[in-house]
Amino acid sequence: MRTPIDHFFIAIDDALRTVFAPQHASRPNPAEKAHSTDLSPEEKKLSGALMRVNHVGEICAQALYSAQALATQDPRLVAQFKHASIEESDHLAWTQERIKELDTHTSFLNPLWYAGAFAIGYAVGKVGKDRMSLGFVMETEKQVEAHLASHLERLPAQDLKSKAIAAQMKIDEATHARDALRAGGVELPAPFKALMKCSAKVMTTVAHHI
Repeated sequence: MRTPIDHFFIAIDDALRTVFAPQHASRPNPAEKAHSTDLSPEEKKLSGALMRVNHVGEICAQALYSAQALATQDPRLVAQFKHASIEESDHLAWTQERIKELDTHTSFLNPLWYAGAFAIGYAVGKVGKDRMSLGFVMETEKQVEAHLASHLERLPAQDLKSKAIAAQMKIDEATHARDALRAGGVELPAPFKALMKCSAKVMTTVAHHI
């Protein structure tokens, strides 16, 4: 049986792997079946910035699910969080690969994004307990889904590779939200949702450039 110290070092290992190690997807990259035409320098810069923001979102998702799995005492929820984390790691690998193809970089602040998201996820899991933790997943995924929908509109029309990745991510995020609802997630208070949107706005604005 794992001790609290074991879980602590597992969480540290997860963080280091997420932020610093190359990612490997368990599913084929949706971009493999897409054929983007050449992008202008401006279009390439825009796509790179948007995919960097999406990559940061996946860094935060890994942190949230790791923290929430650590906070709960329910083995069923641990398994659910871990399963969602695997799909989110696919997103992480896909966006990382696309960012490289676009000759840009991931966010230089990824360690900070991970630490902040982990702290929030753990606090919600411990203070709000399982139903609120699941509600946090629901609201997070809904906001991410809306964010991806806006990216699908903003990405250059001919950047079909980035669009294919964002489209599959959007599908997966909606599934995670539904799974959290079925598991007993509760609707969060309006002020909490507003705070989440504000925090996300700061993160996406900074990550777009740095």
